[in-house]
Amino acid sequence: MNESFRKYMKVGLVHFMAYPSTGKGEGPILETLRRIALDDYFEVVEMTWIKDPIVRKKAKQIIETSHMEFSYAGMPRLLITKQNINSLNEEERLRALANVKEGIDEAYEMGAKDFAFLSGKYEESKKEEAYQALIRSTKEICAYAKSKGTMKVAIEVFDYDVDKCSLIGPVALTQRYVKEIRQEYDNFGLMVDLSHLPQLRETPAESLIPVKDYIIHAHMGNALVKDKLSPVHGDEHPRFGFPGSENDVDELVEYLRVLLDIGFLNKDNRPIVSLEVKPYGDEDPELVIANAKRVLNLAWDRV
Repeated sequence: MNESFRKYMKVGLVHFMAYPSTGKGEGPILETLRRIALDDYFEVVEMTWIKDPIVRKKAKQIIETSHMEFSYAGMPRLLITKQNINSLNEEERLRALANVKEGIDEAYEMGAKDFAFLSGKYEESKKEEAYQALIRSTKEICAYAKSKGTMKVAIEVFDYDVDKCSLIGPVALTQRYVKEIRQEYDNFGLMVDLSHLPQLRETPAESLIPVKDYIIHAHMGNALVKDKLSPVHGDEHPRFGFPGSENDVDELVEYLRVLLDIGFLNKDNRPIVSLEVKPYGDEDPELVIANAKRVLNLAWDRV
């Protein structure tokens, strides 16, 4: 591609993945956010819960001052608390739903462009029941978000049998689900992730084309699935090219080509496409971020 990727997408960075010590809503949030804000490669920062309201206020100020956009990732709220919005235990489902609504409040407070969440685990024998519970929860989430403003809501598509073991999920069920929700709520869509495709055992074309009309947000990352004994096996988002891993420049090229072909990457309404990479062991987060930027540059030249 001869034109800059900036004409087709807003490149973001998932803050709490690049700096894992912030994932629980505490830690060096402001210091690490400032590093991202100073890097004009990124137009968007994706963050999760920030427990201290004073830190939230300061974070918002950094984002606004640096002319960045903000996306709220609600997934850690559910994963860390082990809550499930499609639980068949109604008390547990409602508890998870309340947690998500708190996240939506926080997202609006921070001026977020969108809010993302994920489906929970399920039993295969009760899959349809779990699906119906997810439908109920999602409709409540969309209605709540819509009652407060115009922020978009997205469910992130995860693996169903490797790591997160989420209901959504394989492309056929994802397609059924998103069509059903969109019949009622136009503020809802999908977040897709390159790192999850090897875990789903789907190619970019297989995973993205059937749901192309519903994708509103995308991630670029890596995964390692072949070696179950590896310390980064599953959904750990190691740097691109990590030994034994699935994604590097070639895979990102294919992913971006499909996103371009289906019209998701476009000049008229540039979508958020964020790099999501996590340091392993004592790796320097700044080097892992540099790796991701370099891989995106190389991939885009070949799109």
